[in-house]
Amino acid sequence: MAAKGLLSELKLAVPWGHIAAKVWGSQQAPPVLCLHGWLDNASSFDRLIPLLPKDFCYVAMDFGGHGLSSHYSPGFPYYQENFVSEIRRVVAALKWKHFSILGHSFGGAVGAMFSSIFPEMVNKLILLDTWPFPLDPKGIECVPTYRRGAIEYVLQVEASQKPRQVVSPEEMLQRFMKNNSHVSEENARLLLQRGTTKVATGLTLNRDRRIALPEHCVDFVSREQFVNFTKQLQARVLLIKAMQGYFNVRREDDTDKSIITFVTDTLKSILKERYQYIEVPGSHYVHLNQPETVSGIISAFLQSEETIPHHM
Repeated sequence: MAAKGLLSELKLAVPWGHIAAKVWGSQQAPPVLCLHGWLDNASSFDRLIPLLPKDFCYVAMDFGGHGLSSHYSPGFPYYQENFVSEIRRVVAALKWKHFSILGHSFGGAVGAMFSSIFPEMVNKLILLDTWPFPLDPKGIECVPTYRRGAIEYVLQVEASQKPRQVVSPEEMLQRFMKNNSHVSEENARLLLQRGTTKVATGLTLNRDRRIALPEHCVDFVSREQFVNFTKQLQARVLLIKAMQGYFNVRREDDTDKSIITFVTDTLKSILKERYQYIEVPGSHYVHLNQPETVSGIISAFLQSEETIPHHM
């Protein structure tokens, strides 16, 4: 038995290989699917899950091309909707009819999109420092540019038959820390453990080189689409925003403050008592760096009784 109630590693077959996942708790307990952020992996939840209620089954999956999951077949790009359909495959393999979702960053957006497309399946949706649907006026304007970039980039990566880069563990750590200033060194090592493979001369990254910029893959929505997707949700939604998190770091001009207001007002007016919004001190990786800051809030939300009738 591994540390802190980690039960097992799972490998679920998919047409292009397998999806890897970590499981905590009994598979007979009510299930919670945990979805990691962009370029992260299932170990993103290693610090948080041991602090959550023991009477749930937590499954943290590696998205395709991340962690220990298979890469997509050559020629196939990674788009947000592919990840949404991966969730459908995983829950089918696990035979889950109803479950909750805990999603960080990009994983939260994928989980919310799933919850909007398959609303009857999701009981509770917990969003860690992320909007449910990526709303970004610049994003909408730039979609053609982003899509073009995505297509060109994949073709370029496929054409260059360069072998995988092998670097020393120390250099790998330094690079990671440079790209992820929010993550403590100890947690960077944790994510790299699952995100790299040891070879004779050092480490190579596991993730698919075709995955680079989030905007290549994210489905940005307009305000109107944001409203429509939100109206589909049947889940109870908890949005935890880190005060020194993504939106504060990446967004400095005031126009974007209006987006925060729009998002929170829209969720509140449509979901009413099914929506909870909480701000916590901490960075975008607060669930990894200071999990005790969010564990109590998440535990209370998971254990709260259903107050709404389930639509059949």
